[in-house]
Amino acid sequence: MNAQMADQSDESLVEVAKKGDVNAFGELARRYQKKVYNTIFGFTKNHEVTDDLAQETFMFAYKSLKGFKQKSSFYTWIYRIAVNLTLNHLKKMKKEKGREDLKENLSPIEDSSASSFSPEGRSLKYELQNRLEKAIDSLPLPYKSTFSLVVLEGMSHGQAAQVLGCSENTVSWRMHKARKMLQAQLKPYFNEV
Repeated sequence: MNAQMADQSDESLVEVAKKGDVNAFGELARRYQKKVYNTIFGFTKNHEVTDDLAQETFMFAYKSLKGFKQKSSFYTWIYRIAVNLTLNHLKKMKKEKGREDLKENLSPIEDSSASSFSPEGRSLKYELQNRLEKAIDSLPLPYKSTFSLVVLEGMSHGQAAQVLGCSENTVSWRMHKARKMLQAQLKPYFNEV
């Protein structure tokens, strides 16, 4: 049965899942589980929080599936749920504990080519990576979410606009502003080198 479902389109699986077929929804969740997780982790930098938010995303989607009118793709819809739940969580965390709690679990991106650098080169690369992550994390949430979806997730401006529930022009403007803010924050680093 799973092999049959794996061959079905998202649209047909949504129709079957709306009729109560848990396996059809399970196939949809399987298809987007990793992408949703990576998107959420890009915001939280915390595996435990990401696990909880990813689970909450799929639970919310399952409960709300009958109301999904399919004006957008399932992919866009589930991403919008994930991003909204994550942004709400981050706003709540910011109010409750402050921004520093979100930065505790930053982990450097693994790169096999790093071993080919000298110790000084690896150190500079690690420092630049940390500064870049901190600069991205310090962006105001509307800019951070837009930047993360477009740059880190590789979405087009149109796709990001659908996920964020805004116009494509708004996404373009936020990207422009986010780049300017990042350039301003990272300029001192590049002047040092």
